[in-house]
Amino acid sequence: MRKLAQLRSTIDGWVDFQSRVLSTIDLVDMAIDSEDFSLESEIAQEAEILFEDFQAREFQLVFSGEYDDHSAILAIHAGAGGTDSQDWTEMLLRMYTRWGDQNGYKTQILDLSEGEEAGIKSATIEISGPNAYGYAKTESGVHRLVRLSPFDSSHARHTSFALVEVLPEVDNDVEVQINADDIEMDVFRASGAGGQSVQKNSTAVRIRHLPSGLVVSCQNERSQLQNREAALKILRSRLIEIEIKRKEQEKASLKGEHITAGWGNQIRSYVLHPYKMVKDHRTGFESTNPELVLDGELSDLMKAYLLASVNRID
Repeated sequence: MRKLAQLRSTIDGWVDFQSRVLSTIDLVDMAIDSEDFSLESEIAQEAEILFEDFQAREFQLVFSGEYDDHSAILAIHAGAGGTDSQDWTEMLLRMYTRWGDQNGYKTQILDLSEGEEAGIKSATIEISGPNAYGYAKTESGVHRLVRLSPFDSSHARHTSFALVEVLPEVDNDVEVQINADDIEMDVFRASGAGGQSVQKNSTAVRIRHLPSGLVVSCQNERSQLQNREAALKILRSRLIEIEIKRKEQEKASLKGEHITAGWGNQIRSYVLHPYKMVKDHRTGFESTNPELVLDGELSDLMKAYLLASVNRID
């Protein structure tokens, strides 16, 4: 029913667009036949509106993947760089949360592991809304930060890394089956910064999927049942990701070797010193305002990659 509603909405939108185009053509024909040049301004304005509408509708065609219209689960992991990388991971968490808020998506933290001194070691968030996965999948890869370290007494320049993983959310077991006999579940006390934030009961959940060896945990909810459901949601999404990669490998083997637009694992650099720039290494897209990007202005970067991906299709 959800898919049917989406298709109906898409079709109704195109039918309405077609009707507006035909009405504008009729207006042009009427102006020509009557030699009424007073309609020129109205026709030009409507044509501009139609063109912008068409461009927006044309862009929606980039979301042709099987799960692009799904919500997304985004995981961030601190890489090389110690405390700086953990702080960088927290900055990325804020960036994606801000992007979700600015674009009408609901974001929820499913799991978070705090750093020893500052920042976070890892975080998993759910981004809910239409085409959330279609947009968020553009962020998958290694993100690099260059800045003057606030944790270095000499205030030297440091380079930090963080890994972003993006999974399509699967709401139920229709698309992937998880047998009860195939999982092991452990419960433990959730960790926190201390005081009231530390759970006295064992509400945190860790699930191991025996056939795949995948291990997921969730400790951000208040009850064991809620954490279990959140952990199963992440597990289903990771199993779907494995299936997506398997299909991509099958296509690649049939098509032959395919060279991607990236160099190595690093997909994007954020430079705050000695100059200011954000550069996506896959597309060459650059921004000279990293503060704006880190505040959630990611749409231009995402769209550039999505359009480049479409252009690479044979």
